[in-house]
Amino acid sequence: MSAPHLLYRVENNIAYFTINREAQRNAISLETIALFLSYLQDAEKDKNVRAVLLTGSGERAFCSGADLGGAAAGDIHSGFKSYARLLKRLTGYSKPVVARINGACMAGGMGLMLACDIVIAKNTAAFGTPEVNVGLWPMMIGALIFRNVPRKKALEMILLGEKLTAAQALEMGLVTRLVPPEQLDDAVEKVLQSLAAKSPIGMKIGKQAFYAVADMPFEKALDFLTAKIADVAATEDAKEGITAFIEKRKPLFKGK
Repeated sequence: MSAPHLLYRVENNIAYFTINREAQRNAISLETIALFLSYLQDAEKDKNVRAVLLTGSGERAFCSGADLGGAAAGDIHSGFKSYARLLKRLTGYSKPVVARINGACMAGGMGLMLACDIVIAKNTAAFGTPEVNVGLWPMMIGALIFRNVPRKKALEMILLGEKLTAAQALEMGLVTRLVPPEQLDDAVEKVLQSLAAKSPIGMKIGKQAFYAVADMPFEKALDFLTAKIADVAATEDAKEGITAFIEKRKPLFKGK
């Protein structure tokens, strides 16, 4: 029996997702997408899960892109739609999602990475959208690229199809921080534990608001966020957080 294309485990309030196709540079198969969608549902329902981590197996690649070759030719559009559904699911996920970039992140892998809230990468990792080199174009991930990168820099990356260094990726806003390879796991774990200590309900409402106002006019966004801060302030976690601050102790959040 072949190994599953995606590994999943929950430990210390964190749900760990690992693309398990090291020999294929962790390319995303149809099986990978199906497992992602299923496990994301499990993690969202699990009250013990406070944050999610995405990474790839081995040291060579986080994800080299989509590998839909297992589908029949007539199902290629179905494969694209499944990948788009995964990007939507990750971007709108109710819990914070961290990407651990352990190696090359290319093409469809960039989409997975950009759908995450926080991206921590090795300073030796490589990034890029090489689709143009084989006559294609990074269509679905473009929706995320243009929301994270200045448009001229994004077009230069897409049109040239060249590999970017980790430093270039950081400068463009593709990743949030770089660390030496030997410090990657410690840096990731510190961020995950920090997220796990925050209010789940506060982060959920906050993330929904963050993405909802992305394309709103300023005044509409301000009115929307004014209503949302009232929602957050009414939670039990907010009351606990304020009380703990006054009493100079760590808050005990329950997600309510």
